[in-house]
Amino acid sequence: MTFTIVARSEDLQLTGIAMATSSPAVGNRCSFANPGAAVAFQSVAEPRLGAFGLKLMSMGYSAEKALKELVDSDPGRGSRQIGIIDEDGRTAVYTGEHNIDWAGHIEGDGFIAMGNVLAGPRVVEAIADGYLSSAGKPFEDRLICAIEAGRDAGGQEEGQASASILTFGRESYSRCDLRVDLHAEPIAELRRVYDWYEPLVPYFVERARNHEIGRFKDYLKKHGHHREFSTRPPVIR
Repeated sequence: MTFTIVARSEDLQLTGIAMATSSPAVGNRCSFANPGAAVAFQSVAEPRLGAFGLKLMSMGYSAEKALKELVDSDPGRGSRQIGIIDEDGRTAVYTGEHNIDWAGHIEGDGFIAMGNVLAGPRVVEAIADGYLSSAGKPFEDRLICAIEAGRDAGGQEEGQASASILTFGRESYSRCDLRVDLHAEPIAELRRVYDWYEPLVPYFVERARNHEIGRFKDYLKKHGHHREFSTRPPVIR
């Protein structure tokens, strides 16, 4: 029920996952990453195995070896779809035989495009093309471009309800961790939130090391970014 891009930047400095699905809160249970690796675990996700995949790679397993361990030890393997990338940019991907059509994947140089319950193979092809054709843009932007392309190629015929992006640099904490847990157009909303937040990606990375960096509103103003903030309580209908 999900389509995803898993990637490592060409300079091996950044790792990330962007995805969308027809169920709520996809970022809560399907994306796993750290400074050196990423695991996307979907279709019937098993968060414990996603975290275990990262653990294996932290112990020196390659993406291929980690994937084999996950698949071989999982009695539910037929219902899983797993994409892994390691610190050297090597990829490994698996689509179990019980995934609902259309389901499949593409491996490229430093990235994986995959999905299940899709409108057809053109969706993963578009995800790959969206990532490759956006070369030169910021890494996070490229990941969102990829799932936007998948959506525009048909995505899931039943529609999407949630979307997320998770990226890491060399720091132990994430660079960007944004989620749209329930929305009529979650990828469009993820784009809106990311575009608002994008100038602050380097700010929050730096702030962890530099407590004197100042307030984020001053940072935005200094760098010429205008943002509006509401002082009114939210209206809940």
